[in-house]
Amino acid sequence: MSHTIEWKTRVYLFEEDRTTKVRVELDTGTNRLTGHGTARCNPADEDVPEIGDELAAARALEELAAQLKRIAYGDMVRAGTAPREVSLTPYSGWLNDAVM
Repeated sequence: MSHTIEWKTRVYLFEEDRTTKVRVELDTGTNRLTGHGTARCNPADEDVPEIGDELAAARALEELAAQLKRIAYGDMVRAGTAPREVSLTPYSGWLNDAVM
């Protein structure tokens, strides 16, 4: 059985004082999720806003992905098909508290 659905996503970027913050909102029709990410430019580095946008957005999307995984794993448990191994750990290079 095949089906097609559309999930609506909005990405908001805010930049101030060499810090970029991103909020990603996802509406799946049954769930509304929000992910957040931050990137800070090292004072010794050249300020390239595009880099901060990319890093902060990646971090927000990663947080959103972790939320989706939690929901999927919960659904699997309720369906009696629990996963053998669950990993919700973010990639070590993409921690939100990292200073650029």
